[in-house]
Amino acid sequence: MKGSDFTEDLKIIELYFERNEKAISATDEKYGAYCMKISQNILGSTEDAEECVNDTYLAAWNSIPPKIPKILLLFLGKITRNISLNFYRKRHSEKRGGGEYEVVLDEISELVSGKENVEKDFERREILFAINDFLKTLDDEKRNIFVCRYWYFYSAKDIAKLFGKKESSVHSSLERTRKKLGKYLSERGFEL
Repeated sequence: MKGSDFTEDLKIIELYFERNEKAISATDEKYGAYCMKISQNILGSTEDAEECVNDTYLAAWNSIPPKIPKILLLFLGKITRNISLNFYRKRHSEKRGGGEYEVVLDEISELVSGKENVEKDFERREILFAINDFLKTLDDEKRNIFVCRYWYFYSAKDIAKLFGKKESSVHSSLERTRKKLGKYLSERGFEL
């Protein structure tokens, strides 16, 4: 993060601490498009995404203070992602939607065990640690492509634009990375 961005973020956080409503408009101006993109990737609907982004601002307002985000961009991205996923689950409990959420789940589903019990919750936490360790073994580009797809739910087309690649090479990169991840997890005793 550039120094000017960090300084700008500190000013926004300060507005939250002052309970100044300008914090919301400053957040929207700087990070609104970023939050919308995350939410739209998950929901496939501009209207629903707008609702989730507004909920993100409310959540930020309610959590700052006492929280002091180290990186405002990531803090808001995580809130937006969680709100959008919860919104998606509520709205689509009986039907499939038009966002990337279902596609991403289909792609990664082969790496998730189907057991339903307390052990699964423990394994889920352990698998997250293992995935984070695996991501550290990747070069920056492969890791960023993977995170864009499976954390932020970017489409392969959007990732291709972002990285100046062909969509087919993004698909290939994701497929190779998923296979490597599957092998990595298997070698560490996870049931896939």
